[in-house]
Amino acid sequence: MRTSDRILELECNPPAATLSQRIANGFATVASVLRVFRNRMEINALHELDDNQLKDIGLSRGDLDAAFLASTFFEDPSDHLTRSARKRGRNAIFRSHVE
Repeated sequence: MRTSDRILELECNPPAATLSQRIANGFATVASVLRVFRNRMEINALHELDDNQLKDIGLSRGDLDAAFLASTFFEDPSDHLTRSARKRGRNAIFRSHVE
């Protein structure tokens, strides 16, 4: 009886990205950075609103300051503001049902 050695060759290296994939990834990164800066400018514009206007959209001055302090330079602070507004809205609904 004869035995033969068999070698199983596995391609462990991922295929290299094509030029179009690299360009698409580059545009996606640039678009993401631009979106973060645009959102930061919009949040800066919210500082011009008075406290009653901020309350109407479910925010406070402390929320604006906390959003900037909680996020790094390249993170989007609008996520923090969205969570704050939703939490305040849920709490207001809960309080109205309790009363």
